Amino acid sequence: MAFLRFLMLLSLIVWLGGIIFFAVLAPTVFRALPTHHLAGSVIAPLLSILHWMGLVSGIVFLASSIAYARIATGAPHIFAARNVLLVIMLGLTLISQFGVTPRMDALRTSIGAIGNVPVTDPARVEFNALHAWSTRLEVAVLVLGLIVTYLTASNSFSS
Repeated sequence: MAFLRFLMLLSLIVWLGGIIFFAVLAPTVFRALPTHHLAGSVIAPLLSILHWMGLVSGIVFLASSIAYARIATGAPHIFAARNVLLVIMLGLTLISQFGVTPRMDALRTSIGAIGNVPVTDPARVEFNALHAWSTRLEVAVLVLGLIVTYLTASNSFSS
């Protein structure tokens, strides 16, 4: 059972640690590289990697959580708060990976260097709006992940 709790906590550490690291890395890359277009070319694939890390971590967490609850209480507690919140995190990550990110990539490809496009251009307005949604989704995943971490660390496996 300790190994299952270890997997649960490790999956959260990987996912949340990745988000926190990305939040520090992205602005640093934009400051360090000579153009925003180049920085975006570095950050975009890293965001995709972050999403895949989160999706795998979420699946590992859910499988471990359900197995742990089944062993500890005799019931899988599929709808325990930690599992429901984790499913929401997975959903938000899927929306970001397969909804928001591809649209941002398509806009970057079609208009080239975003910084060279007037801020009133409809494509740039759309890109900026998508970027804001991408950020909101990551923040929501982080906040929910912190709640799941608390629930997991507090060993509240009966609800």
